[in-house]
Amino acid sequence: MLPLRFVAWLLSVGMMVLGAGVASSQNYPNKPIRFILPYPPGGATDIIARIVGQKLSEGWGQQVIIDSRGGGASIVGTEIAARAAPDGYTLLMGTFGFAVTPSLHKNLPYDPVRDFSPVSFLANGLLVLVVHPAVPVKSVKELVALAKARPRELNYGSTGGGSGSNLGALLFQSVTGVHMTGITYRGGGPSLLALLAGEVNLLFSNILPALPYIKTGKLRVLGVSGSKRTKALPDVPTIAEAGVNGYELVNWYGVLVPTGTPQPVISRLNGEIVRAVGSAEVQKSLMTQGLEPASSSPAEFSRYIAMEIAKWSKVIKETGVLHD
Repeated sequence: MLPLRFVAWLLSVGMMVLGAGVASSQNYPNKPIRFILPYPPGGATDIIARIVGQKLSEGWGQQVIIDSRGGGASIVGTEIAARAAPDGYTLLMGTFGFAVTPSLHKNLPYDPVRDFSPVSFLANGLLVLVVHPAVPVKSVKELVALAKARPRELNYGSTGGGSGSNLGALLFQSVTGVHMTGITYRGGGPSLLALLAGEVNLLFSNILPALPYIKTGKLRVLGVSGSKRTKALPDVPTIAEAGVNGYELVNWYGVLVPTGTPQPVISRLNGEIVRAVGSAEVQKSLMTQGLEPASSSPAEFSRYIAMEIAKWSKVIKETGVLHD
């Protein structure tokens, strides 16, 4: 049994730590905040960070500095964030790739669960399954039937392991049992051009760049990747709704902080993010980019990431994607 004097000392230390956390949350933030994006500038992460970051800056009266640290399939920037001081002044933009990377790389320099505390979602992006008009299918069911009749003959555009276009196709094959051939391009733009030219038969593409070609009939859309239809294409069914039960891919975006960040700071940060994402101007700006605004509690975001890590680990093992 511990001496009473020692127990009293432990309690006093605990109260001091708690008090320091409360005090830091009350003063938070009192200097600029760095928002690390583990991808090059110009993409969706950059757009979302600037839209939401501007609103946070207005609310706090402190600048949110966007720090793009692309490289190593998001590993470089994520490691920088993991090693940062856990004080709430370094944020990480997490994406669905954050949950996929542990299954693609054996020796990550960080642990996505141990080294980070989730704060909130920011937005969701869906993919569309589009085919070249020459492909003789007009529905997801017809595509599955064709792919089963002609194993590995149908090819799809991909921007490489860990990308939405690649994982969208891998999940499709995993759920339906079909076998297709991936052709890798250097980015979403080149893969979309390849589909338009008929070099590939189909593509799981971000909605925004594909939308003009869908509307003009240069591409045929078969389904969207989420659990519900998108406002951008309200008449297009989800892939699950179109017959592939269990199919869902959401290219989510959210904020994480290094583990050890005081809970009162996380709570304050979460509240401000929820307020910012809920504002009419941020919602309009995100939806203009083909994105769906989203926010959550830290616990909800944490549970979702855990489910995503488990889900993609299973898909990647089943489809035989090689590790580094």
